Amino acid sequence: MYKNDNRIVMTLDAGGTNFVFTAIRGCREIVTPIRLDAVNDDIERCLNVLVEGFRQVEAALSEKPVAISFAFPGPADYESGIIGDLPNFPCFRGGVAMGPFLAETFGIPVFINNDGNLFAYGEALVGKLPELNAKLAQAGSSKRYKNLLGVTLGTGFGGGVVIDSKLLTGDNGCGGDVWLMRNIKYPELISEESVSIRAAKRVYHELAPEDTRDLSPKDICEIADGLAEGNAEAARASFEEMGRVAASAMVHALDIVDGVVVIGGGLAGASKYIVPAMVKEMNSSVATFSGASFPCMQMKALDLTCAEGMAEFLQDRSKMVQVPMTDKFVRYNDEKKIGVAVTSIGTSTAISLGAYAYALAQIDLKENNL
Repeated sequence: MYKNDNRIVMTLDAGGTNFVFTAIRGCREIVTPIRLDAVNDDIERCLNVLVEGFRQVEAALSEKPVAISFAFPGPADYESGIIGDLPNFPCFRGGVAMGPFLAETFGIPVFINNDGNLFAYGEALVGKLPELNAKLAQAGSSKRYKNLLGVTLGTGFGGGVVIDSKLLTGDNGCGGDVWLMRNIKYPELISEESVSIRAAKRVYHELAPEDTRDLSPKDICEIADGLAEGNAEAARASFEEMGRVAASAMVHALDIVDGVVVIGGGLAGASKYIVPAMVKEMNSSVATFSGASFPCMQMKALDLTCAEGMAEFLQDRSKMVQVPMTDKFVRYNDEKKIGVAVTSIGTSTAISLGAYAYALAQIDLKENNL
């Protein structure tokens, strides 16, 4: 979808240190990205940097873009383009109408959303979901997937949901949020306290108190891999705990979404430890008062980061059953399964492409009066 679309959308990667501006057409970046220092303590200077970045991108284009679209941290009223009180951007206080300001300045519509939503949208439309469906078709399977839960593991625990190519934003802009679901290990805490960069560091030092170094998640992953000095068992356990807690939250979302899971974010590099723990938790059981046991999801979760899991995912065990009192047959697929995969296009790329596709989808909806 949109790979052959000639419309241009300007996008922004809004980090805490840098603002990176670019433009996309046909799901491809078409200009050299513009990188400017982020401003978080002066609203006028911040808005001026945004205008300057988009002006430089616009000057490099051969035709006028149809929209601006990008991810920006919340809290926010994304539908109205208003950014709320951001912890890392103190200049945003009381609600700043960033979207309307940019729309007024450039004369084109502006779409803003959070990175979890746009990551999920990018993976659903041009990333892992079409990739997996292409593999299913190549394997001769009749199964196709239309729904996706995107999860980002990094500074926080982000999420987004796409249902049949439509992004679930929710009536309050809160659709797909998983970060504040209950923490299975610490029920009085939110999940994000155990699913984040700070959690990986905390758990490692709890399990290896003798190691007093200030380690990054990359350091801990190298310790787990045996490539750096440290407590390898504690390193692996820190990521495995993260996988279990994340999965316990994701299960509740998946019982409603029923779709493929795609993992991204800065901690995705430790997926070899996180994803197996996720899948194990997702395939665990729950009980009833009578002693009966049920899987916590109706679907079996498969680890698509390993060959065995992918092979089972691609296998089609459906069969043909006869329509009673006729000579007709219909396909019967009684095997329920989903997969947990890691982004193959990269988190930043998925977010940018999600922003691009989201803008075009919203423009098309408006033009069709939907």
